[in-house]
Amino acid sequence: MRPTGESGTEVLAGLVERVTFHSPESGFCVLRVKARGHRDLIAVVGHAATISAGEWVTASGMWRNDPNHGLQFQAHFLKTTAPSTVEGIEKYLGSGMIRGIGPVYAKRLVKRFGQDVFDIIEAEPGRLREVDGIGPMRAKKITAGWADQKVIREIMVFLHQNGVGTARAVRIFKTYGADSVRVMSENPYQLAKDIRGIGFRTADTIAGKLGIEKTAMIRVRSGISFALSEAMSDGHCGLPKADLIGLARKLLEVPTDLIERALFEELAEKTVTADQVAGAECVFLTRLHLAERGIADRMKRIRGAAPPWPDIDADKALPWVERKTGIDLAANQVEAVRLALRSKIMVITGGPGVGKTTIVNSILRILAVKGVKLLLCAPTGRAAKRMTEATGMQAKTIHRLLEFDPKSFAFKRDEENPLDCDLLVIDESSMVDVLLMQSLLKAVPDTAALLVVGDIDQLPSVGPGQVLADIIRSGAVPVVRLTEVFRQAAKSRIITTAHDINSGRVPNLSPPDGETDFYFVPASDPEQAVPRIIELVAKRIPRRFGFDPIRDIQVLCPMNRGGVGARSLNIELQAALNPAGDRKVERFGWTFAPGDKVMQVENDYDKDVYNGDIGMVEDVNLDDAEIVAEFDGRKVTYPFADLDTMVPAYAATIHKSQGSEYPAIVIPVMTQHYAMLQRNLIYTGVTRGKGLVVLVGQRKAVEIAVRNASGRRRWSKLDEWLAAR
Repeated sequence: MRPTGESGTEVLAGLVERVTFHSPESGFCVLRVKARGHRDLIAVVGHAATISAGEWVTASGMWRNDPNHGLQFQAHFLKTTAPSTVEGIEKYLGSGMIRGIGPVYAKRLVKRFGQDVFDIIEAEPGRLREVDGIGPMRAKKITAGWADQKVIREIMVFLHQNGVGTARAVRIFKTYGADSVRVMSENPYQLAKDIRGIGFRTADTIAGKLGIEKTAMIRVRSGISFALSEAMSDGHCGLPKADLIGLARKLLEVPTDLIERALFEELAEKTVTADQVAGAECVFLTRLHLAERGIADRMKRIRGAAPPWPDIDADKALPWVERKTGIDLAANQVEAVRLALRSKIMVITGGPGVGKTTIVNSILRILAVKGVKLLLCAPTGRAAKRMTEATGMQAKTIHRLLEFDPKSFAFKRDEENPLDCDLLVIDESSMVDVLLMQSLLKAVPDTAALLVVGDIDQLPSVGPGQVLADIIRSGAVPVVRLTEVFRQAAKSRIITTAHDINSGRVPNLSPPDGETDFYFVPASDPEQAVPRIIELVAKRIPRRFGFDPIRDIQVLCPMNRGGVGARSLNIELQAALNPAGDRKVERFGWTFAPGDKVMQVENDYDKDVYNGDIGMVEDVNLDDAEIVAEFDGRKVTYPFADLDTMVPAYAATIHKSQGSEYPAIVIPVMTQHYAMLQRNLIYTGVTRGKGLVVLVGQRKAVEIAVRNASGRRRWSKLDEWLAAR
């Protein structure tokens, strides 16, 4: 759509009064600016890495009369500088940019020192205590925060000159400290390797500004690594050589012979490794190649010895455990327990209601009474908690089991300091990627046994590889695959629906006779689906089933984007379920307020919270510029500047829900999600629901998902390594 009312390019400058919206992913922002020469506040639309109220902004662009939002200034370029007016300084200090200063202390500081406040903080920090309420601890915090900001601003000036914005400047400073400018000048492509949020394209822009030629070998080699890293984010450990060269050529726009020369140098330095997968010539990131080979070597060593417990008479043990648990084991469960008692490594796989938990419990009870040392783990906190509840034995996340040390950024448990166990049980193993599995197996003693439990039909891990699938496909270890749904479980429509989907049958979507635990609510388009989802979550489900709309009900989406994607639904659900009052903070395109359900979106080893963990915001401290969130009974503090690692969690993607169960879930299934409509995705989503599952959308979209069993092939070699004698 062409905008109306356009004029030529203009320059507009003024004070940012309010940040109406800001997206951390794209940098897109909507600002209210008090601009020179204009009486009313101006709506400015543009892109900035980060932006805060109180900053002075210079924008070049053009006016546009938007049919929905009225007159706006569409900025092609935005540059921010520290404020110089008393009003701007107060807004800037109160925005949370500096720890220890919120709106209250910003007002007191400006009232006491006026425009000299920056100079006082820097040159005479002792005078901060002249301000009511600022003691030695807060003064120290403010001084340290200001020092960080000063260095960041100096780096930011350098970056702005080379086309990079504020958020990335902070990350660069955290990574390299005082060496930031030197590293960027010597090899800007290093940023793409070391810093989250800075990809090859950003580094390439900096390199161009610094005068590095498009055909420079440092650029072409970095492009090859970037192409493989992109493949890694799609779950691959490597790529066919021809595919890699094609991707690199498209990315770099340089001749093929130059790419092949750069690839030769990367291979010589062992940054990447050449190997064959199913006869195809492939190139791997070396660390992933080593990880897969390492997993295979460790599993072979573990497999090569007898179990660490004496022979157990299964004919006596099985009746004993049936009496203890009060459960009569089915024939296939009996055979699974017998096999486990004589196996060094075994895999148990199957969907919901097939008796995986019963088998695992029986094995653990028999071995525990024999004095076998048991350890239980799962990849996520929620999965570990469920395992603890199901077995009555403590289960830990893999990271906690391996005792991750944030200072050294490594696990304390490894070959030199192995786990103290005779049997390690890994649940939800379909979620474990090759790097985490390698770390885990390094810490397993050769003498210990391994029981791997998971659902092979769920989505594979978010990280690279397909560990569970490759172990099963290799044929190198005993596998128990459970398919029979037990009579009690078959009463649940959630379970029967999940098995229908997994078998390629479109489930029964007709309205049920009476109350059940699975429903389909039709919606012909996103405009109809969104209000129905909100009504279901806010009113209908709580009223009929008694579920808490925030704590118990989780909306799970096939994807983030779109009108019925997780991002858009989060905004709508947050407004309906927990509208923010005065005590709120707006950062990185989201609003956070007490009572909000939130999700951690990357591992934070210092805070001991991990990607996918869900918590609740307890407090927003505007004075200290901090949020306090509660995760499983533990309080975690986030400075406002760290809120790019947190998002509202009223809606989340199905990928993010792996390993979790929720009392009630609502899943939008629309044809606009076509790219993501796959059988294992919808199956994974449905199996997350414990008490209630509601699909909202189009029958046609459900049919497309159920019939699409193709998925995407992942390039990995673990199965071949395991199968090799």
